Amino acid sequence: MTKDVKSNELILRDPGKVMRLERMGSSFQTRLSFMRTLIRRMSTDKWRFERLRSDIDSEGYGVSVYAAHTPERTYSLVAFTQSIPNDMRTDRVIAEVWDATFSLYDGVPSLEDIEYLSKNTPKQEAGRFRPSELVLARANKSLRLFEHIASSLSNGEQPDIDLLASVGYLMRTTAVYGSGKFGCADRAKLHDREECKVSFHIELLAVYLIRWFTIDLVETIAQKRGGKKAVKLEHNISKFIGVGNSTGLGMAPFLLKHPVLIHNWVSAKESSLGRVRSIKNPTDYSTEVFLQSLKQASQHIREWNVEDEEQTLRIERLRAEVDKLEYWCVANNILKKMSPWNSIYKFVEDNFSYECQELTVSLLLEPHGELIDELGDTMLATDDPVFDSNMQLKELTNILNEHYSWATKIDFSSAESQHHFWYYSEDKLEPRFGSIDTDDGVEQEMPLAIAREISDLHNKLKTFSNTMCTGEFAMRYPQFRHIIRRAQNTAVRPYAEVQDNLLNKSMRPLDLLRFKLAFFGASKFDPKSDLWTRISMYQGAPLPKQLNDIDHDNWAFPIKPIKEIQ
Repeated sequence: MTKDVKSNELILRDPGKVMRLERMGSSFQTRLSFMRTLIRRMSTDKWRFERLRSDIDSEGYGVSVYAAHTPERTYSLVAFTQSIPNDMRTDRVIAEVWDATFSLYDGVPSLEDIEYLSKNTPKQEAGRFRPSELVLARANKSLRLFEHIASSLSNGEQPDIDLLASVGYLMRTTAVYGSGKFGCADRAKLHDREECKVSFHIELLAVYLIRWFTIDLVETIAQKRGGKKAVKLEHNISKFIGVGNSTGLGMAPFLLKHPVLIHNWVSAKESSLGRVRSIKNPTDYSTEVFLQSLKQASQHIREWNVEDEEQTLRIERLRAEVDKLEYWCVANNILKKMSPWNSIYKFVEDNFSYECQELTVSLLLEPHGELIDELGDTMLATDDPVFDSNMQLKELTNILNEHYSWATKIDFSSAESQHHFWYYSEDKLEPRFGSIDTDDGVEQEMPLAIAREISDLHNKLKTFSNTMCTGEFAMRYPQFRHIIRRAQNTAVRPYAEVQDNLLNKSMRPLDLLRFKLAFFGASKFDPKSDLWTRISMYQGAPLPKQLNDIDHDNWAFPIKPIKEIQ
């Protein structure tokens, strides 16, 4: 049983409690999630948005360009839409055609740039891209909803709200590539740009523009069909429309390859929670916002419906637990007592599921922007782990005993503990999750078996003198150099490591996906297997014309809109 620890007078959750897969796979967005921080930056810095081009036919096929003007520079989404056969529309990575393809261009593209992109962007991985292209993406329509909305608007009517809520988006991205993939600009080009410093802001800017494009596209098609009779979406309805996404294994290895970054993400969240839990006397504003958020989250999860049986059971339990939490807070007048936020967290941790615990973390952070939003700027990595060659093996052993006891206790002689392996597919160079019993490719295994390598290192250290330096040890056994560096990093960045065996037979990559996607700001996780999930992005977020609204930051846990009274 792990315990919370005190750090600089804050109560911080122990890494052994936070970095376990079962809890990671129960994560929710928070106000520090990257979509939330990007929206706040857009509003604070008064970004300006503009449609530069919409050259599409009556069916919505053609080229469109949408620009985001920041105080320093402009980014442009260049979108290509085309007709494709229904039987070729798939979310799988093997797809070769898509309803829409996108490039996020650094600046305003010229006619020559657009012509160049028209020959490459629709090809995706098969295209040729330049440093002027920052992000490459593609998406497919939600056919039934897209056509329903286009038809309704063309007839002067608003769409069916229940149908809209059952899907939540007009298009679903199947890949959003950045950071140098396929010839696009490397991350180094953007690292000193203020609007790009925080993790994935440039990729999520592309997604935000894609969302605006999809809404504009369906309204444009409706206007072309219906003429004067056509109407646009009501503001509260358009705001509810997000962007769908299908995410698979390609995202999972990132969490293992960037331990410094992951520590900084989690540390910011845990420090925020620690600050909130330390408040003794909350303001009336914060208690009011908490109760409002609790009620809205309750409605949000009632509208969160999936086909996956396990997740359905988790959601049903969560609904009941949230009701109990609300009743407990009111019946015991908790918000009027000393240190209510700590009391609420402890009550939930002692009585409810991981889903409810992590939802409660999100709810506790929501009213406290002035206290915690600054920590969003720390969720980036400016350095890499360094190998300390002077450290004695005694100290290294102590690090393993303190930070990796979860790994050293695993019996890797059992088949169950090494049932899986990670490797890259030969055709698409995408990560795959194989089984020793049934899949080829173990000789191409990716270096993600952290627990096994720690176990091997721990066993080897038992045969050496405690006073030997790690540099000398690594010269004799160079295969251990990278895992030693990793362990040394974890000693100073304790949230850097996923504290579970990623090779175990019971391991679900889905837990890694949800953990990362929650930091992005995703909602309504819809598992399709243990290997991939669908999500909603930016659902409820303000559109460009709404960024200056007083409630532009209040879009967590969106619920079904109500049609305006005519």
